[in-house]
Amino acid sequence: MAELKKGARSTGTQRGKLAADLKKKYEKGASIRSLAEQTGRSYGFVHRVLSETGVTLRGRGGATRTKKK
Repeated sequence: MAELKKGARSTGTQRGKLAADLKKKYEKGASIRSLAEQTGRSYGFVHRVLSETGVTLRGRGGATRTKKK
């Protein structure tokens, strides 16, 4: 995956290729944060691009907080 300059616009076929690549990696289990780090883009950018591709976003994992008995 090519790293883009921070803040550089991603449009047209370049954005389409990036979106397809991000979608494929996300569906294989990569996190949004790891994808953002790999591409040099923000979490919000990656989240938005994934949403535009129609991918079903996973919930936030981790332990849930419950009241102690």
